[in-house]
Amino acid sequence: MTSLWNSVTKKTTNFSSLKGNIKADIVIIGAGMAGILTAYLLQKKGYSCVILEAAKIGEGQTHHTTAKLTVQHGLIYQKLFDLFPLELGRQYYEANLLGLKKYQEIIQDKKIDCDFTQCPSFLYSLKNAELLEKEFPAAQQLGIDAFLTTDTELPFPIAQALTFNNQAHFNPLKFLYALADDLKIYEHSKVVAVDDNEVITETGKVRAQQIVFACHYPFINIPGYYFARLHQERSYVLAVKNAIKFQGIYLGIDADGLSFRSYKDFLLIGGGSHRTGENSAGGKYHILEETVHKYWPQASIISSWSAQDCISIDGLPYIGQFASSKPNWYVATGFNKWGMTTSMVAAMLISELIQNGKSPYEEVFSPQRFAVSASAKSLIKDVGQSVKGLSRRFLEPPRAMVENLPCGHGGIVEVEGEKVGVYKDDQGQIFVISPKCPHLGCQLEWNPDEKSWDCPCHGSRFDYYGNLIDNPAQENLLVKNYQY
Repeated sequence: MTSLWNSVTKKTTNFSSLKGNIKADIVIIGAGMAGILTAYLLQKKGYSCVILEAAKIGEGQTHHTTAKLTVQHGLIYQKLFDLFPLELGRQYYEANLLGLKKYQEIIQDKKIDCDFTQCPSFLYSLKNAELLEKEFPAAQQLGIDAFLTTDTELPFPIAQALTFNNQAHFNPLKFLYALADDLKIYEHSKVVAVDDNEVITETGKVRAQQIVFACHYPFINIPGYYFARLHQERSYVLAVKNAIKFQGIYLGIDADGLSFRSYKDFLLIGGGSHRTGENSAGGKYHILEETVHKYWPQASIISSWSAQDCISIDGLPYIGQFASSKPNWYVATGFNKWGMTTSMVAAMLISELIQNGKSPYEEVFSPQRFAVSASAKSLIKDVGQSVKGLSRRFLEPPRAMVENLPCGHGGIVEVEGEKVGVYKDDQGQIFVISPKCPHLGCQLEWNPDEKSWDCPCHGSRFDYYGNLIDNPAQENLLVKNYQY
């Protein structure tokens, strides 16, 4: 499963790994969009920056995005007004608007060919028009150029759509590679520990005045306790040819809503969202395929991939000081499925905090905030999921026998009196791992759509060999060498 961006963006990077000990003003962990942008803006302010990447740049969440650049982040503005004073809602909108404009500025200044295209952005619903009708006046109150309509390019009737003008989409890897050329990046330099002013990899160290965690999910559990304030969700994307070419970008707000956007001759269709570790039935790609066959039977599927997103307990990103006890640490996480626009917001905000000690937009994004009305319910749910994931290891019996497991399937089974995770490939070869997540010990669950072991507590993921795919876990799974 390779994303369209990897297929159409031919440039490859070849940065060396860190060897030995070096110094810098700022070290940034993670070379995705947030990390690259933060380094770029800080370097322009005169700071020496080093970026450490565990794999290769852009190979985390950045190349899995659908690359929409918009201030329309689902039903966000009415929610903000319900939770916070009007001024904080304004902070959120203005920061994202500046982020969108900053992309345009950088693209123009550096003459980056990344297929940046301005377009309208639509939220739509097949049955919940009233939700959009509530969102509309909230957007108006902030001065957003928005309107309600039922006239869209979608191939099916809708109850209502809320349109924001002057949004955009682009090719994220073309943009990322253009910025990376001017930055000091070390690939294949996985961070294994962080001290007060020192970041340690397997082959070297970087000593810096400030440290920025731009690694999607903060892997340091204490301080910050982000594992108690974040969960992760997965969603799925198809890229198809010979379908309609949309002028706008679309997101369905219903529980089974789909997203659509075009890129050159391709149509990207996204959906199937679920909490990581809760897809035992599978079939998410099949739902998208059925949509393609129904509305564009002549279309052909070119590529398929999936994305993983960090979701905060109140639905707003955590951007700013990592924890009160670590004044020189900064974090950018919890982008709530709007990673491209929010990456720029994070880069601008963190660079302002480092340079000036403050930002006009810091309050609404502060990791130290806590909106009781929004957070308490979500916090209880997330804690409940963690307790459930931990208890499964001890209380839930194995669900199948190895010999009864069909080829091409995985599951939790008992072997020699021990609970293990087993995948049986199409040829009948068996792969056995410990189903205990090395992050905090939750029981992993099999994801048949991606042939991976996923953690329902905090979202760590592993392939069927036991290799780590997604953090916050930092280690591979234990592999069991049973003979059959």
